[in-house]
Amino acid sequence: MSANGARPPYLAEGPHVGIRHLTYEDADEFTARARESRDLHRPWLFPPETAQAYAAYARARIDTPDTEALLVCEREAGGAIAGYININNIVRGGFLNGTLGYGAFAHAAGRGLMSEGLGLVLRHAFGPLGLHRLEANIQPRNHSSVALVRRAGFRLEGFSPAFIFVDGAWRDHGRWAITSDELIARPA
Repeated sequence: MSANGARPPYLAEGPHVGIRHLTYEDADEFTARARESRDLHRPWLFPPETAQAYAAYARARIDTPDTEALLVCEREAGGAIAGYININNIVRGGFLNGTLGYGAFAHAAGRGLMSEGLGLVLRHAFGPLGLHRLEANIQPRNHSSVALVRRAGFRLEGFSPAFIFVDGAWRDHGRWAITSDELIARPA
């Protein structure tokens, strides 16, 4: 929230959610949601649960040219944070690519809010951000995450053993991707 208590404006809105940029002022709500969601997130995700961890998380994502840090917010709940979707490692030039990182919070899981939010993020990435391709690297046993990207139209491109260091070990990941052309060609 801003100094006057207002939430930042949405970049895009759907029937149930809006997406907006992450702010430093989101620390209290974000960390409380992360703590409430620990059982849902482990062993896949480790979002910041303390003010200090959030400050470092936000600093690495806000006003950084290679990252677009977004929150998925419930419109009917006064803009409460339902989850987050970051577009990381944005590369411009001939690549126009970014890598997604995301997580739902427990109160919002299984309600379709992240699916709607991811659809808005794809349109934002392929529209105003001007990207051509997005990737999502997912541990194969993270069935909820795989289902989310499949619903959004991502295709499995390959498998990378010992790809990303998560929870104290190098973990295998499936590499999923979608291009702007694939999103446009997809039936609504």
